[in-house]
Amino acid sequence: MKALLGSQDCWDVVEEGYVESENTAAEATLTNKEKIILKEARKKDKRGLFFSFQGVDESTFEKISDAKTSKEAWGILQKSLQGVEKAKKVRLQTLTAEFETLKMKPSESIDDYVIQVKVVVNEMKRNRETLDDVREVEKILWLLTRKFDYVVVAIEESKDLSQISIDELVGSLQSHKHKMKLNDDTRNSDQVLQSKLSFNESEARDNFGQGTSNRGGYHGRYRGRNRGGRGTRE
Repeated sequence: MKALLGSQDCWDVVEEGYVESENTAAEATLTNKEKIILKEARKKDKRGLFFSFQGVDESTFEKISDAKTSKEAWGILQKSLQGVEKAKKVRLQTLTAEFETLKMKPSESIDDYVIQVKVVVNEMKRNRETLDDVREVEKILWLLTRKFDYVVVAIEESKDLSQISIDELVGSLQSHKHKMKLNDDTRNSDQVLQSKLSFNESEARDNFGQGTSNRGGYHGRYRGRNRGGRGTRE
């Protein structure tokens, strides 16, 4: 709603309202400049009220349909959608606990983990929690899985965490992950090649041994038959 109303250049009137003249006689005493300012404020207010009506569902519209100004409609929306302060505090406590227990799962990708953190962080901010980027960066960095330990050390030693953005952090993690994958693929290829070489060497030794055994058995049978006098006849 803030983005919608801001795009229509009427957020200032929605948030702060404007001073309306008390009656026609009072308005007649205004200078031309004051009349122009008042006319522009009225247009902004009506535009804000219109887009407030357009930006909500039917049940929410019924709550603000009697509002006379955009500020009044916005006040009703705040009370109906955000709830009382006590409810927001309870919600914030739940979100804080969820934030503290967030941890990257072994099967989870970096993108999925970062999105999970940002969803909780954005919800906390909507409930008026002041959470700076440094704390968010630290959360993402320190609760990665163990395979990223050396990456965390490298980033901490090479970068100032108070100056790094979330996007920059994610980019660094993705780059390191790509390098890790290349290294894993190289190691796997080397292992496959080594296994093939070992298998070929083992097979060659077996074949050599089998050939020697066969030759020895052949000469033995031949000599035996000669001694018996039957070798020549057979």
